[in-house]
Amino acid sequence: MQITQTNSDGLKRDFTVVVEAAEIDTRVTERLTTVGADIKLPGFRPGKVPMGILRQRFGKSVMGEVLEQTVNEVSQKALDDNSLRPAQQPKIEITKFDEGADLEFTLEVEIMPDFKPMDFSKLKLEKLVAEVEDAKVDEALQQIAGQQKNFVAVAKNRKSKAGDALLIDFLGKVDGVAFDGGTAEEHQLELGSNTFIPGFEEQLIGAKGGDDVEVKVTFPENYGAKELAGKDAVFEVKVHEVRETADVEINDDFAAKLGLENLDALKNAVRERIAEDYKQLSHQSLKRSMLDALAEAHDFEVPPGMKQSEFDSIWKQFEQELEQSGQKIEDQDQSEDELREEYMNIAERRVRLGLLLAEVGRINNIEVSQDEVNQAMVAQARNYPGQEKLIFEMFQKRPEMQAQLRAPIFEDKVVDFIAELATVTEKAVSIEDLMKDPDEEAAAKPKKKAAPKKASAAAKKEPAKEAAPKKAAAKKPAAKK
Repeated sequence: MQITQTNSDGLKRDFTVVVEAAEIDTRVTERLTTVGADIKLPGFRPGKVPMGILRQRFGKSVMGEVLEQTVNEVSQKALDDNSLRPAQQPKIEITKFDEGADLEFTLEVEIMPDFKPMDFSKLKLEKLVAEVEDAKVDEALQQIAGQQKNFVAVAKNRKSKAGDALLIDFLGKVDGVAFDGGTAEEHQLELGSNTFIPGFEEQLIGAKGGDDVEVKVTFPENYGAKELAGKDAVFEVKVHEVRETADVEINDDFAAKLGLENLDALKNAVRERIAEDYKQLSHQSLKRSMLDALAEAHDFEVPPGMKQSEFDSIWKQFEQELEQSGQKIEDQDQSEDELREEYMNIAERRVRLGLLLAEVGRINNIEVSQDEVNQAMVAQARNYPGQEKLIFEMFQKRPEMQAQLRAPIFEDKVVDFIAELATVTEKAVSIEDLMKDPDEEAAAKPKKKAAPKKASAAAKKEPAKEAAPKKAAAKKPAAKK
C-alpha cells in the first residue's frame, strides 16, 4: 500500500493511493471464505463450497463490497497518519482498477483550520431586557377574547344569516331510515363554519326560531363512514333559536372557560407567557451581539469548499426571493459582482463562526442528547395537528432531519456556555427596542455603498440558520389540571 501526499496548499490536502492487487485479492478471498461458511448451495455442505464456485457465484458482488471497504479504510488511514481532521466529507475518485491489477485512487480533503478560541472571560456583552407592562397583558387578553366566540339569543326573532349560530335538533335519514351519528338535540351550529357536510349549513340560512326545515344533502364520496359515502340524506331540523355574536367580557367566568381559577390567575398566566417570549427575544439579542463580537475577535482561514457551499445556499435563496417579489438582479442598487462579493463575505463569516462554535463544543465536551432531539421532534410534530404521529415517525426514520434539529440545539448550548464565562450586563429597554432588527437599522443608515433593495433572509442568519423571533405574540394560556 502506498499513500503519497501530492498537495498541501492552505487547508487542502491531496493524496494518491495505490493498493496492490495481492492485497485486494487477499481481502476478496477472506470475504468469500466468510460467505462460504454460511451459504447453502445444492450438493455442498455449509463451509465446503469450493473457492472457485464462490468466486464464480459471488465474486462481483464481494469485489464491490471489498473495494468500498478498502477505499474507506485506507482513506481514514491517510487522515490518521497525517493527523488531519477533515472539515467535510473527503472527495474520493478511483482512477484505475481492473480485476487482478492494483487499485489506484485520489483523495482530496479540506481540513479544519488550526486556531485557538479567545479567552471568553474577556468578552463583554450587553443583554437587552424588557419588562412586561400591564398594557401588554391587557392587549393580549383582548386578543384571546377576540378568538373566543360568544353567542347569545337575538333579542327579537329574525331570519338567520351567515355568522349567526342556530340552536337546533336534527334527525338524519338515508332511504327513510335513521343512521348512527345523525341525531342530536340542542346542538349549536355556527352558520358558515363548514363543520357539517357541504350544503347543510347553507340551507339553514334564513331560518327563524321555531322553524322546521328539511335539509337535503349528499355525503361526499370520500366520507369517513363508508356506509354513508356518496349517499343522499334528509335531515329533519328543528330550529329553537337564532343566536348572534356578542363581545366577550373578560372576567372570572371567562377565565374559568379557559381552565383558570379566576381573572387574576389568567392575567398571571398571560404575563408569564409574554415574559417567556421576551426572554427568547433577549436571548436572540444577546446571541447576535455575541456572534458579532466573536467574528471580530477571530480571523482564521476557512475551508474554501465550505465557504463556496454556504455562498451557493445563500445565493440560491436570494434568487428565489427576487423571483417571488418579481424583481431582478438588475433592479438592485448594487451590481451582481458587488452582491456576490458581499454575500461571499457573509458566507465566510458564517462558516468561520460555525467552525468556532463547533470547536468550542468539542473542546468542552458539549453534546446534544437524544432526549433533547426527541423533545425537538415532538415540538415540530405539534405544528401539524392531527399528523403528530406521522411527523414524529418521519423524523425517526430520517437521520438528516434529526441533524437539522440537533444543529441549532448544539449552537444554543455553546452560546449559553460562552455567556456563562463572559461578562454580561443587562440593559432595560422597551419591547419595541428589543424587537428591532439590527440589520434593518443598519440598512437605514447612510452607507458608502448602497445596500441591495432586498437583502437575502438567508444571508442574515447565523451558523445554525436560526431566525430571530419577529414578534412576542400573545398565546392562549394552557389550562391548569
